Order: sequence, then C-alpha cells, then structure tokens
Amino acid sequence: MNPNASGICWACGARLVAVDYAREGECPQCRKQTHVCRNCRFFEPGRPNDCQEPVAEPVTDKQRANFCDYFEPASDSHQPAADADALRAAADRLFDI
Repeated sequence: MNPNASGICWACGARLVAVDYAREGECPQCRKQTHVCRNCRFFEPGRPNDCQEPVAEPVTDKQRANFCDYFEPASDSHQPAADADALRAAADRLFDI
C-alpha cells in the first residue's frame, strides 16, 4: 500500500492516514477496524464477492479485518446513517399508512 495513502473511516467518516490501515488497525475516533472490505476502493456491493477484483479470495464479513492483498483505502466509503424519521416516513409511504 502507498505510504501516503489516506481515506475516511467507513463507520464514522473520520480522516485516516496510511498507518491507520494496518492489518489490525482501528479508526482513532470510533475504534472500528479499518483494513476491511467496506473501507476498500474495490468494494462494490452486488458484484461477485462484493469486489471489483475478480481474483480476490472471498471475504464473508465485510466489516472485519482481513488479509486481502488488493486492499486500497477508499476516499468515499462512509455512508451516513439514515435519519430514523426519514426511514419511518419512507416506510409509511411504502405501505400507505
């Protein structure tokens, strides 16, 4: 991995630097593991193994540290949690409540 690599935490959106992506690395802010599929630029839900790399070995838990050699930090991995009121309103519209 590039020693100047940087990105953001998939869980909280905190800025990360290369040293934060060690095999057992954790986000300094939320303590979630960082060398995970959800934090990788190749992570793409819906593709086989949810990965753009066709030869990557399957990883079952996308939020746990793994040994994938293809890992590269993503700069857009953080997805903010949905607002509970917005989710409730969407469910109400869906079910005509």
